[in-house]
Amino acid sequence: MKILQPSRWPRPKGYSNGVVASGRTVFVSGVIGWDVDGKIVSPDFVAQVAQALRNAVEVLAEANAKPEHIVRMNWFVLDKKEYVGAYKQLGTVYREIMGSHFPAMTAVQVSSLIEDAARVEIEVTAVVPE
Repeated sequence: MKILQPSRWPRPKGYSNGVVASGRTVFVSGVIGWDVDGKIVSPDFVAQVAQALRNAVEVLAEANAKPEHIVRMNWFVLDKKEYVGAYKQLGTVYREIMGSHFPAMTAVQVSSLIEDAARVEIEVTAVVPE
């Protein structure tokens, strides 16, 4: 895996501009902050992000993949201001669960998610070296 960083661009914080990798591709559908009983863990945004990240890691493990194999993440958030206002807390939670690996990421504000109590949904793509 190689992080793509154009030399003239400012260095991103908490994500990469691009990634190139080869190997076995693992696609994780959008995961939300629910527990093994299908219940949202908390109405709190950061708590939901933490659980969604744990859920993504658990799905990756089914393919013998780890957080460091993630090449792309798409975050769908209900409230951009809530997301931006939680940057510091999100960074802490992210590093606790995912480590210091920062793949290409996109965050998009959406009008709603399928699960009414969900505040965030995260899709993951990983590439496991063969």
